[in-house]
Amino acid sequence: MPESRVELHGVRREFRGGAGVHGVDLAIAPGEIHALVGLNGAGKTTLMRLMLGMLRPDAGEVRIDGVRIDDLAPAAWAKVGQLVESALAYGELDVRDNLRLAARLHGVARAEASAMADASIEELDLVRYARVRARRLSLGNRQRVGLAAGLQHDPTLIVLDEPTNALDPAGVIVLREAVVRRARAGAGVLVSSHHLDEVARVADRISVMNDGRLIGTLDPGTIDLERAFFSLVRTDDEARNAA
Repeated sequence: MPESRVELHGVRREFRGGAGVHGVDLAIAPGEIHALVGLNGAGKTTLMRLMLGMLRPDAGEVRIDGVRIDDLAPAAWAKVGQLVESALAYGELDVRDNLRLAARLHGVARAEASAMADASIEELDLVRYARVRARRLSLGNRQRVGLAAGLQHDPTLIVLDEPTNALDPAGVIVLREAVVRRARAGAGVLVSSHHLDEVARVADRISVMNDGRLIGTLDPGTIDLERAFFSLVRTDDEARNAA
């Protein structure tokens, strides 16, 4: 098993006006759930897109299971699961067919894709919607479909951007249990969230991002996590303004 499921070394991507990601180093080990928190515009989604090859860095490199992503074989990409920004589902297809198609796109054989989709429908509590077209689903259930598509093929690297958005409390619990199961099986997980108390329930580490940089970590067991988070961000803002 590799030491890290994903590693970022000096990753930088800057946009006009100065926004972006500025020299980030990060590693996520097999079996680790790593939470990424920050205010809106801190750079969390950009970092995840860089990690997944959706954006190219201006400098630095990303490695998945020790291999630079530019050199990663399709079979290795097939072991990555993600939900970044919005759930992808074909509106005219029902939930089961969407998940079967997602499994096929991850390299799952046709004969296995149906069984995988059915298991995922059960796990994400989508049984009553299995034959409902995606365009008729509520926002929360579309989110569940996107999460099911990203998790059903048992990926070894999982990247989830604000995955609990639009989920009801029951959906949050279902997702939490699904992520923990995969981490226990050896997956490395990166999850971003605005809900500090929620990520603290599952995270082994919490990294704080501000203005495109990682500025420190939080102990998931901290009693007043929000106060600690805002104190870290405020201290960083004051230091940058003074400089």
